[in-house]
Amino acid sequence: MSRRPASKAPVPNGIPNRALKRLPKQAVSLLARIFNAVLHTHHFPQTWKHSQVISILKPGKDQALLSSYRPISILDTIGKLFEKILLARILHVVNERGLMRDEQFGFRPRHSTSLQLTRLVERITRNFGEKRLTGAVFLDVAKTFDIGWIDGLLYKSTLLNFPSYIVHTIHPTSGIGRSKRRSRGPRYLVEACGLR
Repeated sequence: MSRRPASKAPVPNGIPNRALKRLPKQAVSLLARIFNAVLHTHHFPQTWKHSQVISILKPGKDQALLSSYRPISILDTIGKLFEKILLARILHVVNERGLMRDEQFGFRPRHSTSLQLTRLVERITRNFGEKRLTGAVFLDVAKTFDIGWIDGLLYKSTLLNFPSYIVHTIHPTSGIGRSKRRSRGPRYLVEACGLR
């Protein structure tokens, strides 16, 4: 929590990052119990799924066109914090098992676009010096997150023996994804935290 920026836009739950950064240890401990209960029950609270969407005009674009705006979702602070913790656990499994190729640069720490471009320029320069051709394919997949195949991700996660608590927590019918059937609700989550 200490690394979260304090001066972000207001969030749907009204709890700014600066308030979370100043929580007493007892409240942080309670939050950890809640997060552990979410992993145990596979119930991602509905309120953490809600977002406030604002539109930002892209630089140099015509403000009369809808496509000139970039939608930004402002998510619940506590839900984002939980997702960051879950992501750290997922990346730990991915890195421990070597599941991601070293050439994969998107969405990885210490793998910036400029570093990848530097590698490409070095490869082209070396091949040019050796009088060899260099071929490259560049893909920019639009709206990747909108078309993500969650069932395929869950299937592969299961095949790769990811911890079941991770798979069940991101499952669309009970966890972070859209809820199609009723999962065990907040009362069960409270009981799992040992708060009753």
